[in-house]
Amino acid sequence: MVQMRNSISGIPVTNVMQTKFEILSPSDRLQRVVDLILSGSQQDFPVVEDGQFVGMLTRDDFIKALSQHGQDTPVADVMRRDVPSVDSHEMVEMALMRLQESGAKTLPVMHKGRFVGLVTSENITEFLMIRSALNAASRVPQPS
Repeated sequence: MVQMRNSISGIPVTNVMQTKFEILSPSDRLQRVVDLILSGSQQDFPVVEDGQFVGMLTRDDFIKALSQHGQDTPVADVMRRDVPSVDSHEMVEMALMRLQESGAKTLPVMHKGRFVGLVTSENITEFLMIRSALNAASRVPQPS
């Protein structure tokens, strides 16, 4: 863990955040989430209303609500409203700390109060793997 923290030191969240993802509206039904999950790999979904982030629907909350209430349930009834966020210019260490402290798998990324992306521990790990591979490639002598 110490090595990972050293590896991410000084890296802004904007470098590791997801910018392509599906969003939900509070009025969407869980059936839409069924379709989105089955057609892609996203597990947690930001909920946006009038351009403003209002909550997050996690996979665990979705599955629980689907089994208890069915697919006609509105997203607003089961989304989390008290989701911690991280600013795009904060360092990745802060995002990792918020992920760990909150137990959340996904954090919304904000910039000047506007929702701009998502960050997960998997994003951070993938960034580190890619950076490590690129660093290794740069040390390999190139044929002349």
